[in-house]
Amino acid sequence: MPEYHAHFDFDIRFANGGELAGTGFRLDLPSNSLSTDEIGLLLVRHLGLALVEEVELRGLRIVEEPHRGSRGAVEPAPISSTRVVDLSHPIRAGLVTYPGLPAPTITPHLTREDSRARYAPGTEFAMDILTMVGNTGTYLDSPFHRYADGPDLAGLALDSLVGLRAEVFHLEDAWSPERRGIRPETLADRDVRGAAVLLHTGWDRWFGRPEYGSGAPFLTGDGAQSLIDAGAALVGIDSLNIDDADPSTGSGGGERPAHSLLLAAGVHVVEHLTNLGALPARGARFTAAPPAVEGFGTFPVRAFAEVPA
Repeated sequence: MPEYHAHFDFDIRFANGGELAGTGFRLDLPSNSLSTDEIGLLLVRHLGLALVEEVELRGLRIVEEPHRGSRGAVEPAPISSTRVVDLSHPIRAGLVTYPGLPAPTITPHLTREDSRARYAPGTEFAMDILTMVGNTGTYLDSPFHRYADGPDLAGLALDSLVGLRAEVFHLEDAWSPERRGIRPETLADRDVRGAAVLLHTGWDRWFGRPEYGSGAPFLTGDGAQSLIDAGAALVGIDSLNIDDADPSTGSGGGERPAHSLLLAAGVHVVEHLTNLGALPARGARFTAAPPAVEGFGTFPVRAFAEVPA
């Protein structure tokens, strides 16, 4: 493949004052089809300059010559040591996350058509209003969701939500319709101190369908207490609720032991996860950060995991 140099003189002016000039300069180019402005940007990168206001090139010639190693002329190939796995359900108008809760609505505040009268020709924007309950899609519960004096969404430390070591328990064959509760014994084989404990039950396959609302697996109160005692930082599940919320069962009539115990202990809860089957049991990093809304206890998150490639 041919390689190219740019030959030119230059003047550089800085936004905070001062100038720099050069004559007979040569710069490696990634191709011979760059514009003058693009070559000016390569020059700035090569010289490592900051606060540049203007670059002027004079006598520019592009010549086929071997490269000499100019910085920025050829970007190194990205080195990807991780892949990102999305663990969130998309939110759309009319989505039923939890039976009995209102579905989100999306209405226009400013349509693209109306915006054209406000902006320059060829420029348009859309602004929409999203109305939804906090328990929509994949969401995180803060202590304020359960306790009036607990930290709200704005009171959560980011380091308790971002890049947590993930311990994923693959439990699709560890529960049954007759035994839906996940007990301490099932979670006893791991060191979960400081980790996001993610419970993969496979129930997310019913999300958005009537079947999702009944018969779902859950974490028992004893299971929640065992994770607290073991030092877990966050517990997530790909099911309807961290608790037994099925009204057709005796324990689903309103008691919420897992919520009560976890949130009282400052352990975050993430519900309605998905795609946990794509994660290894160990080695991933989990993130689920909601917006910092004051006076709010639960809100959707874009939950994801970084997995070694």
